[in-house]
Amino acid sequence: MPRGDKSKYTDKEKRQAEHIEEGYEDRGVPEKEAERRAWATVNAVHGGGEKPGGGGHGKPENHEPMRKGGKNSHRGSSHGGSSS
Repeated sequence: MPRGDKSKYTDKEKRQAEHIEEGYEDRGVPEKEAERRAWATVNAVHGGGEKPGGGGHGKPENHEPMRKGGKNSHRGSSHGGSSS
């Protein structure tokens, strides 16, 4: 399987990557970088493609990378610390 081949990913994983990529682009990240980050997140969650032959086949999902992104996104300008 050549690099960049997405044949081992499920439709769900492809949708997730597209949604994550759009979020990055909305925040001003260049298109190629947004795509790279999106697939890195999907790989972190699923361990690779979940179809047979993919690295994540038969493994449980790890939702921690998505939680981390949400926490960082909603932290606010004070970054969780006190301003005094």
